[in-house]
Amino acid sequence: MNVLFIVADDLRPTLGCYGDSLVKSPNIDQLASRSIVFQNAYAQQAVCAPSRVSFLTGRRPDTTRLYDFHSYWRVHAGNYSTIPQYFKENGYTTMSIGKVFHPGISSNHSDDYPYSWSMPPFHPSAEKYENSKTCKGKDGELHANLVCPVDVAEVPLGTLPDMQSTEEAKRLLNIMKTKNRKFFLAVGYHKPHIPLRYPKEFLKLYPLENITLAPDPRVPEELPAVAYNPWTDIRQREDVQALNISFPYGPISEEFQRQIRQSYFAAVSYLDTQVGLLLNALDDAGLSNNTIVMFTADHGWSLGEHGEWAKYSNFDVATQVPLMFYVPGKTSSFAHPGERIFPYLDPFTHVSDSVVAGKAKKMVELVSLFSTLAELAGLWVPPVCPEPSFHVALCTQGPSIVQHFNSNEEEDDYDTDYDHDYDIEDDHEEPIAFSQYPRPADTPQWDSDKPKLKDIKIMGYSMRTVDYRYTVWVGFNPSNFSANLQDVHAGELYMVGSDPNEDHNIYNSSLHGNLVKKFLRFLRR
Repeated sequence: MNVLFIVADDLRPTLGCYGDSLVKSPNIDQLASRSIVFQNAYAQQAVCAPSRVSFLTGRRPDTTRLYDFHSYWRVHAGNYSTIPQYFKENGYTTMSIGKVFHPGISSNHSDDYPYSWSMPPFHPSAEKYENSKTCKGKDGELHANLVCPVDVAEVPLGTLPDMQSTEEAKRLLNIMKTKNRKFFLAVGYHKPHIPLRYPKEFLKLYPLENITLAPDPRVPEELPAVAYNPWTDIRQREDVQALNISFPYGPISEEFQRQIRQSYFAAVSYLDTQVGLLLNALDDAGLSNNTIVMFTADHGWSLGEHGEWAKYSNFDVATQVPLMFYVPGKTSSFAHPGERIFPYLDPFTHVSDSVVAGKAKKMVELVSLFSTLAELAGLWVPPVCPEPSFHVALCTQGPSIVQHFNSNEEEDDYDTDYDHDYDIEDDHEEPIAFSQYPRPADTPQWDSDKPKLKDIKIMGYSMRTVDYRYTVWVGFNPSNFSANLQDVHAGELYMVGSDPNEDHNIYNSSLHGNLVKKFLRFLRR
């Protein structure tokens, strides 16, 4: 089996196949209808470089030792193998298009070439204009804005990065077909990462009068200051600077909140068209019957929930991601001669009628992608990493989740009633998704979103189960990468059955001794 590995940037599960009734995503929904869709998939850190290095190596951030953008794991942690490297070593032609690894120091300024890739990675030439002044403002001038619908014909090169990535992917698929090569093709799309820059016609899908605010647009009273993300990168955009918003809590005016949400949804629909064109090209090349397709994102993005924007937190809106696998003959029947699996669907005209092929409710993590893809492709599955594993090149810290592909039946409901005097059962078999986020101080700072390693003073470790999210903020020493589990700065506990938006922190009004034991056991293993 070939592998088509599609990763979006900053995409939370605001998709039709995840129950969103507003967002138009017919092509991703169509993929979901032929896939196993994981309803509860989580990134290990809600920022680009650490998340991507984590899932591409199958190691957690405390093992890659990357919490920012400024180190290369092979030099600063261990010479860990990556997913594409493993496929390359097993006879695959491995190719990277767009943003797969985060560019820069964290991937050795080479996207980890030649270790991971058979040829130099492709980056679209229009990428260099993403943060330029290409957004036409009300004054008729060009600005570097957050909200940035554009006329594609008027932007530099007359195209956008994701359009170029799709075209290059189509070209490579045809070459692989012609040469009859076994391939691993990774396509990293930039959207809906900021700036929210997309063809302006997509605004028509989302009239502003139909856009609501987040269900919880205010900062919760019980939220510890250390947990708050002050969305510094958003504040640096010209249209946001013009609003003169106070630091750190804002707020942004309701009108502009709606505009941000409108543009995020429009960027998601634009992304959907690119995914649709890519999958349609897979059909055109006659490769849909022998290519595994995986679709996910590096992390989510807050859209005003808890008074926050962007990622940079441990909340569901920042850590939860879409995750689906199309496996020919397993999640969907093989196509008959002449049959199309992925016909392109126009979001402006298509009325979505897709039904998800299979839903898995188990809590899963992106750190499991390595072992999962190896098993699906029929390769030897790398072993579970020992502790410590800095000296081990090939192992993973996330087990394969293929075992959950066949459990499409509705899983047992969980009791989510919670009494403040009730101590949660300590069930070591309970599935857990684990994430973390660093902070430079107990209160919001200008670098709270993206602190450099030397400035990290606190680490927030978070456990998410089907019932609750439990987060503890503890002291952290960046010189030896150690967390002091006795130095607790703050805590959070949300019972997501009755509090799905994670608005009511009951950490200080509940007993949670067994959660502490589970938390410590996980960190020490």
